[in-house]
Amino acid sequence: MHNRNSSEKSLERVKGIEPSYEAWEAAVLPLNYTRNGPTNQKIICIFCMSKRSLSLNLKTFWNNTTRMHSHPSSPGSIRSFVIRKGRMGSGQQKALDTWSAKFVIPFQASPLSLEVVFGRKAPVIVEIGFGMGDCLAEMAAARQDINFLGIEVHPPGVGSLLKLLVERGIDNVRIAQHDAVEVFEHMVAPDSLSGIHIFFRDPWHKKRHHKRRLIQAPFVALLASRLVPGAHLHCATDWQPYAQQMLDVLRSEPALHNSCTDFAERPTDRPKTKFEKRGLGLGHHIWDVVFHR
Repeated sequence: MHNRNSSEKSLERVKGIEPSYEAWEAAVLPLNYTRNGPTNQKIICIFCMSKRSLSLNLKTFWNNTTRMHSHPSSPGSIRSFVIRKGRMGSGQQKALDTWSAKFVIPFQASPLSLEVVFGRKAPVIVEIGFGMGDCLAEMAAARQDINFLGIEVHPPGVGSLLKLLVERGIDNVRIAQHDAVEVFEHMVAPDSLSGIHIFFRDPWHKKRHHKRRLIQAPFVALLASRLVPGAHLHCATDWQPYAQQMLDVLRSEPALHNSCTDFAERPTDRPKTKFEKRGLGLGHHIWDVVFHR
C-alpha cells in the first residue's frame, strides 16, 4: 500500500493533480513487467527502478495519453475521463477505417452547421459519452425524425457504434470523437439543440475525485446555453451520491427547471444501457434527472 501511494504521488508531481486508480494502473502496469504476474511482484519490480526512471515513464505515459485531448485554452483543467488503451476488435477497426469519413466529424474551433452535417433540417439530440453505442443506435433507429450527435473519446466505442450504424442501416447519427467540453465550447452553437443525454458517466466515487465528475455547475451552464427553449437535459446514474449531486447542480442552474419534484421516472424511450443492466444486476437503484430549458 505504501508503494502504491508513492507511485500515485509521483504521478501527482508530474501533472499536479490526483490520478484515478485506472490512470495509476495504466501508468505503472506497462513498466518492465507483464500484467499476469502477482501484484506484489509487480510493485516490487516497479520500485526497483530509480525514482527518476519512474517519473520519466509516468510523464511519458501521461503525455501520450492526453496529447489528443488537451485543452489549449485551459491547460490546467481537470478532465472527467481517462483515456485507456482498450481492446479494438477487428470489426470495430474495420468500421473505423471504412466509415469514419462518413459518420465522424473532425473537431473544429467554430460552430457546426448541423443542417449541413446531417444533410437535412431536423431536431438534434446530443449524447455525451455513448460507450459502445448500443443505446444511441437503438434510440436513433426508433426516432428517424431526429438527428443524433454522439460524443465519445474511446476508439473501440466509436468503432462499435459505426459497426452498429452500418449493420442496421441507421443514417441519422454523426459522431464527434473529441472531448465533450471542447465540442460544446466550440462546435455547438447556442440555442441549437433539442436535447442532451448523459447516461451512466463515471461517478468518480472517491471524494478526492469528485472534481472530475462531468456534471459541474460551469459545464451545466454551458449545456443549458446550447438548448433551445423547451429542450431537455436528461441524466441517469446508478450511483446515489452522484445522482443527488446532479439534482443539486441542475436545480441551481437558473436557465433550467425540473420536470418533476426531484427524480424522474425512467422515460420509456430510454433504452437500458450496459451499465444500467450491470447496476440492476448488483441491486442498484437507477436515478433519472430530466430538466428543461
